[in-house]
Amino acid sequence: MSPAIALAFLPLVVTLLVRYRHYFRLLVRMVLLRSLRDCLSGMRIEERAFSYVLTHALPGDPGHILTTLDHWSSHCEYLRHMGPVKGQIVMRLVEEKAPACALELGTYCGYSTLLIARALPPGGRLLTVERDPRTAAVAEKLIRLAGFDERTVELIVGRSEEVIPRLRTQYHMNRIDLVLLAHRPRRYLRDLQLLEAHALLPVGATVLADHVLFPGAPRFLQYAKSCGRYRCRLHHTGLPDFPAIKDGIAQLTYAGPG
Repeated sequence: MSPAIALAFLPLVVTLLVRYRHYFRLLVRMVLLRSLRDCLSGMRIEERAFSYVLTHALPGDPGHILTTLDHWSSHCEYLRHMGPVKGQIVMRLVEEKAPACALELGTYCGYSTLLIARALPPGGRLLTVERDPRTAAVAEKLIRLAGFDERTVELIVGRSEEVIPRLRTQYHMNRIDLVLLAHRPRRYLRDLQLLEAHALLPVGATVLADHVLFPGAPRFLQYAKSCGRYRCRLHHTGLPDFPAIKDGIAQLTYAGPG
């Protein structure tokens, strides 16, 4: 490529870098720096985050553990967790709905698990599902460090599409009052329809779905809005530490099979 052609494209490149600078920063922090640190430390980011929590957070205090994770993500390594803004929305809704039984698909490091668990009513139960055994091992330790036993929070290692059909028979969940979808957005629609097919959602059940705008779950949102079974609301937020990147939590209220 000649210098003249390169110079002709320079304004376009600069414009793209300026317009999408937040996405480039996210790419660097989430992919490039994370991969480098994984190689150098021999540990995953979730394991490094838990090591930080062990030395900086108060055991038995889920609020302090959550704040410690937020601090680590902002000042050390970007964790790709729910974060405090979305966390306040989820906690408020859990407190309002007071679910006797809650289900989380996508435990990840356990951050959103703690948010739900600390907002449950007395006697409430949370079942959380994580497909990756190594990530689940970190989340399990975090949950127990926060002071929640297996009667309150039970973690299942497995694929959501395999766990959901067994919820009633194996895990004695006959109805689920609140669901948080926080695994992979492209699986939200499939798993929502599985919950419907197995009659696990009572009328009035709340379904929360994270990351519906970034990276996005368009088929899930379209179904929820058009099937006639849900009342829908979208809580607009940004990504933690990247508020310019718009995201949101979808809140669905189940109105029945129709």
